[in-house]
Amino acid sequence: MTVTRNELPPTILPALLEQADAMRAFRRDIHAHPELCFQEERTADLIAQTLRNWGIEVHTGLGKTGVVGVIKGRPGKRAIGLRADMDALPMTEHNTFAHASRHQGRMHACGHDGHTAMLMAAAQHLAASRNFDGTVYVVFQPAEEGGGGAREMIRDGLFTRFPMDAIFGMHNWPGMEVGEFAIKNGPCFASSNEFLITIRGKGCHGAMPHLGVDPVPIACQLVQSFQTILTRNMRPIETGVISVTMIEAGEATNVIPESVTMQGTVRTFTTDTLDLIETRMREMTQHVCAAFGATADFEFSRNYPPTINHPAETAFARQVMYEVAGADKVREFEPTMDAEDFSYFLQAQAGAYFVIGNGDGTHRESGHGMGPCMLHNPSYDFNDELIPLGATLWVKLAQRWLAQD
Repeated sequence: MTVTRNELPPTILPALLEQADAMRAFRRDIHAHPELCFQEERTADLIAQTLRNWGIEVHTGLGKTGVVGVIKGRPGKRAIGLRADMDALPMTEHNTFAHASRHQGRMHACGHDGHTAMLMAAAQHLAASRNFDGTVYVVFQPAEEGGGGAREMIRDGLFTRFPMDAIFGMHNWPGMEVGEFAIKNGPCFASSNEFLITIRGKGCHGAMPHLGVDPVPIACQLVQSFQTILTRNMRPIETGVISVTMIEAGEATNVIPESVTMQGTVRTFTTDTLDLIETRMREMTQHVCAAFGATADFEFSRNYPPTINHPAETAFARQVMYEVAGADKVREFEPTMDAEDFSYFLQAQAGAYFVIGNGDGTHRESGHGMGPCMLHNPSYDFNDELIPLGATLWVKLAQRWLAQD
C-alpha cells in the first residue's frame, strides 16, 4: 500500500515533513545520475557540499569516495554513527519517468539513493537543532554492491578518526508495508563467497569417448555431490546454500572438451559452516576428479562476512522503532541469504542493521517498467514517502542513544 503524508505516524517530526519535497528532489537527482562502486564522485560531491551548506563539518576520501559528516551537539563524550550507502548497480533501468537513470547500464535498483536521502534529511535536522549531547557521525559509504566499501572506509581510519560507541544501518525492504520496520538480533544477512573450479580432462572425438577423459560428467557429478554437504555433512539446524550458477565447456557438438569451468556462490551465517563447506567442496573436487582420471584447480573467494547484529544495540533500536512506528509495526526480521557489507562495520564496532518497509510498488509514477518493484529489478524505484519516516527514526535513535548514561 502507498501511505500518504496524512497517514504517516503522528510521531514523524514536523520539520522533516516540511522538508520532504526538497529531499524527494534530492533523492531523485541522485537516482537520475547513478554511479557505480568507487566511482561515486558526483554523488559524494553533492553530499559533501550540501552538508557544508548546513554548517556540518565534512571529511571526504574515506574508502576513496566515502563522506563523513560530523555533527556536534551539547558537550558530551558519547558518539554514534549512522550509515547510508551511495552506489548504484551495473544494470539498465526500464523506468521512463522523469527521474529515471540518464546513464545506460547504470541504475539505482537497490534504493541507495533513498538511503542517502533519509540520512541527509536527518543530518539537516540534527544540525539545525543540535538537540543532543555528544556527536553524531553521518557516514555515506561507497561500493556496497560488491566493492566492500565498508571495509575500505575502516582501512582508511573510519573508527580511529571518528571514534563512536555504536554504528547503525538501514535498508529499504520491498514487499513490507510502508510504516513498518524489522530487526533481528544475531545473524540477519549471510556471508557472500564465490568459487571457480576448472576440471581438466582429455579431449577427444565425441564418437570415441574411451580415448579421452570427459570432464562434463565429472562436473555433473560434482553439482550433485556438493548438495550432500548441506544434507549429510552439516548439522541439520545449520543453514547454508551452495549454488553452481555457471558451467562452461566445449566448442563443437562432436568434440569432448579438454576442460570444464564451474562457478557459483556459497552463503552461510557462520564462519564454522563456511569452513566446513569450503573444505568439503575442495576435497570432493580433488577426489571425484581423481576417480575419473582428471585433475582440477579449485579457487574459493570469501567476500562479505555474515551481518551479525549485536544484542544490546538491537534491543535499543527496537525500542526506538516502537516509539516511532508503534509496537504493532515492528517485526522480527527473517534472515536472508542476501549479503551486506555493513557486516564489516559490525565486525569492528557494536551496532545493528535493520530494514524499513518500501511497500508493494504502487507508489511508482506512470512510466515505470512492467517488472515488480523489487531490489535489483530494472523496474524498481525507492518510495519517497519513507524519507521523513526513516529520517525521524535516525534522529530519535541518535538522540536517545546519546542521552544514555
